Amino acid sequence: MTEGSLEAPTRHQIPWLEADFIDPGKIDAELHRIFDICHGCRRCFNLCDSFPRLFDLIDESDSGELDSVVSADFKPVIDACTLCDMCFMTKCPYVPPHQFDLDFPHLMLRYRAMEFSQGKVKFTHRQITETDRNGKLAAPIAPLANWASKRGNALTRPLLEKTADIHQDAELPEFQSVSLAKRDQKKPDDAPENTPATLIKSGRKAALYATCFVNYNNPEIGEATQAILAKNGVATEVVYPSCCGMPQLEQGDLARVAENAKKVSAELVGWIDKGYDIVALVPSCALMLKFEWPLIVPDDENVKRLSEATFDAAEYIVDIAKKEGLAAGLGKLDGGVSLHLACHARAQNMGPKAAEMLRLIPDAEIELIERCSGHGGSWGIMKENFDVALKIGRPAARKALESKAKYVVSECPLAREHMLQGIEKLADEKTQEYIQSVQHPIQILARAYGLTGEAK
Repeated sequence: MTEGSLEAPTRHQIPWLEADFIDPGKIDAELHRIFDICHGCRRCFNLCDSFPRLFDLIDESDSGELDSVVSADFKPVIDACTLCDMCFMTKCPYVPPHQFDLDFPHLMLRYRAMEFSQGKVKFTHRQITETDRNGKLAAPIAPLANWASKRGNALTRPLLEKTADIHQDAELPEFQSVSLAKRDQKKPDDAPENTPATLIKSGRKAALYATCFVNYNNPEIGEATQAILAKNGVATEVVYPSCCGMPQLEQGDLARVAENAKKVSAELVGWIDKGYDIVALVPSCALMLKFEWPLIVPDDENVKRLSEATFDAAEYIVDIAKKEGLAAGLGKLDGGVSLHLACHARAQNMGPKAAEMLRLIPDAEIELIERCSGHGGSWGIMKENFDVALKIGRPAARKALESKAKYVVSECPLAREHMLQGIEKLADEKTQEYIQSVQHPIQILARAYGLTGEAK
């Protein structure tokens, strides 16, 4: 180990099947060890609300040190963690291989696994994470479901807040009547044979892992990706065995995550065997396939192979641009882009691929936002978290507003919608009306190619 822990961070496998993993006494001892190190450093004070809560807890104690803090008071610190991994990836100087062996997000995950095993996760909260079931049930009645979940519905949203703890002002994703998997039969034809991709590397094929959000809530992101890849000579197939398990990970249901990992990887490896690259359309899901699954089911060969063959959507297009060159036809945009780099894209440690991708557009004006949106998956929509989530995301929302960009997008569409709610708090409707309704940077590239018009 060199001075300052300059090595790349490494992560240990998650021993969730061992009894000690959810042992309350051992977890409490580790919380004290880690929190005392964080107290002495405080480098992460501005990342999320976990650290300010921890430091205030210590500073307001009798001794001003951790020894006078009661363990029962740790829970608000743990509840504020969104598992974004930014402290581990960008801030903490004590991550492995440092001898302090500090992994704050995975310790929070361990605590939640203990709570889940004790039956402390509410029934309604578990139902929110059933994304596949919810998407399938909502599809036949999508207009009704969207009416009921629409922000401002004075009849249904207060009821939803009371029964499911979802804040009545939180923006919720709409459901679609026809999923991306079902729309796939109408996918665009392969591009002409004179595109750079087929001239230089004929036969590049991609299996698009739809993800629950794109499949059920915004298929336009998947269709834009298909259109771009077809333009560049890449054959595509939409594949969606089930959710990646990120919603269950947030609640500590690691057995469910392992189950999903085995199911999805078994099907996707079949596509790898047929010569397909695997492309995940949302960064949270790409992170699960690449990094989280191998830590949870480390002995599964399918998971190992999949982790090595998976690309984030923007990463894949940049890979084509570097190795084969993109097909001609990218035109100038009709406005600037404020691009939020999602935490789960940054946690993949691949660089700002969405920014690289959009800079391929001629004369594109790109304003980067590298602050947390505050959304944190389902965390930011909950009644007890919503106001805090807006506070955390205020710097990102302010930067997007000040950029006066026509397009405000994020690699995480949910983060983008949360940022727009933050912009609402900072500006009047007239100030916001110039912002277009495009959610994802992939849709911006499709527009530059002239492949799509107004996106969702």
